[in-house]
Amino acid sequence: MAYQFGLPIDGFPVSGCLSDFEQLMEDGKPVWQWFEELFGELPPVDCIDEFTVSYGWFQNRFRVMPTDATEPTVQVYARGYIMMLLSMMLFGDKSGARVHLRWLPYVADLDELGKYSWGSATLCWLYRCLCRVANRNVKNLAGTLALLQSWIFWRFPTFRPRGFDVILWPLASR
Repeated sequence: MAYQFGLPIDGFPVSGCLSDFEQLMEDGKPVWQWFEELFGELPPVDCIDEFTVSYGWFQNRFRVMPTDATEPTVQVYARGYIMMLLSMMLFGDKSGARVHLRWLPYVADLDELGKYSWGSATLCWLYRCLCRVANRNVKNLAGTLALLQSWIFWRFPTFRPRGFDVILWPLASR
């Protein structure tokens, strides 16, 4: 993980129980109140589904940062980008269209964000998704599929497609 994605493998564990998610928020503060404090606004109701927000809303809201952005505005945009990265790239679900609010405690303090073991958590998530897909009733795979694909290309070069781009897959090209 550290080599392929540049993610730290040492640090604080990335954890949290999702069944009592609302109570895990900062000082018992309701999750949507905390969301509004961190991002300056709430998404429209049609973009919210329980504790997730539509990826489209995040993408449209944080697509282009104003050129005259202040430091607090830069932090809001950084939080939005990191929330999308965590929910879509590293810890993706099968929908591929939702940003989960479980990441709020991590993006609330941007200075602490790099102190977590994101590589270990991402690898655990991939293993969990692979175990779930082993069930014969499951038809879709979720998880860090770019990592899985890179590993396959690296370990089994015969599976590399024609026109394999060595720049996009540096480890797999070794």
